Amino acid sequence: MIHPTAIISPKAHIDEDVTIGPYVIIGDEVTIGAGTVIMGHATIDPFTEIGVKCTIFQYASVGAQPQSLKYKGEKTWTKIGAGTTIREFVTINRGTESGGGVTQVGDNCFLMAYTHIAHDCSVGRNVVMANAATLAGHITIGDHAIIGGLTAIHQFVRVGNYAMVGGKSAVVKDIPPYVIAAGDRASLHGLNQVGLKRHGFSAAAVSQLKKAYRLIFRIGLTLNEAIERVTAEVEQIPEVKYFINFIKSSERGITR
Repeated sequence: MIHPTAIISPKAHIDEDVTIGPYVIIGDEVTIGAGTVIMGHATIDPFTEIGVKCTIFQYASVGAQPQSLKYKGEKTWTKIGAGTTIREFVTINRGTESGGGVTQVGDNCFLMAYTHIAHDCSVGRNVVMANAATLAGHITIGDHAIIGGLTAIHQFVRVGNYAMVGGKSAVVKDIPPYVIAAGDRASLHGLNQVGLKRHGFSAAAVSQLKKAYRLIFRIGLTLNEAIERVTAEVEQIPEVKYFINFIKSSERGITR
């Protein structure tokens, strides 16, 4: 059902099973999948792909031009995965040519009111961003991460899978997977044990991650020394390998 006051480009591709509310604006080369609902006064700007069964609440802005002085009108994209909920006044900007050209949000994310996702960000699957959480450009958020309300994350920062960032935090360095971080500037506060348990991580896996976390962050070793000891002393299960590889590949530095 499409409300008669909606303004929709003839170049948009909208499944017949999409609901579009009053005063919605949909631009050129927008694709919207079946079962998606877009509520009143939302704007879907050009070059945006929205998956199936998404819900976009009133006054959200998806796919607007990036807030970047380098952007000169190039054709770049915004891609929203299936089952994602975008609440009131959320803003998601499309990518820039120099940053890869795509801003991407994965499946089954929950973006609460006033969330901002800037150009060239990559947000994984099942991510929750609470009210007014803000991502600068080029940020990567891993699967199942939780970003607390009023949190600001610096450009190019990475947040690993299953990490939790507490509300009102300022994040300037990478947040490893599986941990809790909070504060201005953010620091680590142990493993996200409740989150890991809820997601079905085994007691054995959590135990090995605890060992790795302690060696790296709690006994005063240099990063290289700690990684050597984790490699030698901790069982190299997939979770530990991902934890270590994430830390080793950091370019901005690791939050500690």
